[in-house]
Amino acid sequence: MFDESKFKECKSFRNIQDKYSSGQITIIGGSRLFHGAPILSLKVASRVVSMVYFSSPKEDRSTAEKIKSELSSFVWVDRGDLSGYVSKSDAVLIGPGLMRSHVKEHGYACDTEGAETRKLSLDLFNKFPDKKWVVDGGTLQVVLVTDIPKMAVITPNSKEFEMVFGEKLETNLDKRCEQIFRLSKKFNLIILIKDSVSLVSDGREVWAIEGGNEGLVKGGVGDVIAGLTVGFMAKNEPVFSVCAASYLVKKTAEKLAKKQGFMFNSDDLADTVPEVYGEIMRGL
Repeated sequence: MFDESKFKECKSFRNIQDKYSSGQITIIGGSRLFHGAPILSLKVASRVVSMVYFSSPKEDRSTAEKIKSELSSFVWVDRGDLSGYVSKSDAVLIGPGLMRSHVKEHGYACDTEGAETRKLSLDLFNKFPDKKWVVDGGTLQVVLVTDIPKMAVITPNSKEFEMVFGEKLETNLDKRCEQIFRLSKKFNLIILIKDSVSLVSDGREVWAIEGGNEGLVKGGVGDVIAGLTVGFMAKNEPVFSVCAASYLVKKTAEKLAKKQGFMFNSDDLADTVPEVYGEIMRGL
């Protein structure tokens, strides 16, 4: 079970000496249709790390301009320069808002834009197999499980889980624990399954994260979790990072519900997470 005491292990804000001390990350996402997803990831990640580099499609600078109009705490990176920024980053998130494919029975019948996402993802995975990766969204829908770098964090919803692993997500909690433990161990991945009781496994153990409420069943929540995860991963171990991100989002939902019931959205979550983190750290 993951609880607040685990935050004593958080290294994100220790020994801050210069503007790079809290780490550097790269987020790769966004498209002409989906520019909201990376905004949420960027917003929360920028509260954790020293520098955030963001790359959206080279041919669509309007995506970056839309994001810049809502958030300024990042550096936009041209796709031609992406490798250099990934190389110097402590962790990388790929997928939020990237175009995905029309999938036919797990056969990956890619359309043009889905094929571009797949090519970009595979090129980076092959070039930086040892980087700390968070793989989410569009990328999860266009790659095979064997394409994903070892010990990457993946955060699939139920549809993406079936696409990646070729099996349905178990509904019984005990069976689900056994399922993600087995798959994490088999493919050497760290898997987060988001639910009323969220589960994280690295193939060695399974962590349960309780809490949250019905207000979390909204679009964009996964992007907030992914952004927090990559932010924490800059200076922390991946399992701690994804557990901490899930826990923080659940506790933030509980705080928001006390003020406004379940009428909150993912933007509210992203804006309130720092308050909840502060409350937790003051209580330790």
